[in-house]
Amino acid sequence: MVTDLLQPTHLIIVLVVALLVLGPKRLPGAGRALGQSLREFKQSITGEHDDHSELQATSPADGELPSP
Repeated sequence: MVTDLLQPTHLIIVLVVALLVLGPKRLPGAGRALGQSLREFKQSITGEHDDHSELQATSPADGELPSP
């Protein structure tokens, strides 16, 4: 039963619906946010700490100047 949910045609349908709902401009950001949420959830379950995510949170965004 579980394998029925993971067929390629079902995944394609989900991606097309997501593209229609979110649009091409917001879809990459939504995917990025989903990936980050899943990564944080996995880390909270396993108790691991990712130094890379900590560096991203403390470093300024591209094009931003650090405040004096």
